[in-house]
Amino acid sequence: MAKKRENIKMKSSESAFHYYTEKNKTNTPDRLTRKKFDPVVRKHVDFKESK
Repeated sequence: MAKKRENIKMKSSESAFHYYTEKNKTNTPDRLTRKKFDPVVRKHVDFKESK
């Protein structure tokens, strides 16, 4: 059985902060965008999937 989940890097739109998470490439082939807390600027900002 092939593994369908892959590790991705999420980059903050406001600072250089990033974190790693997993996503299912079969169900979501496009890049992710999530609103998460950025501890550098201390507020919720958009995080976008980067390579």
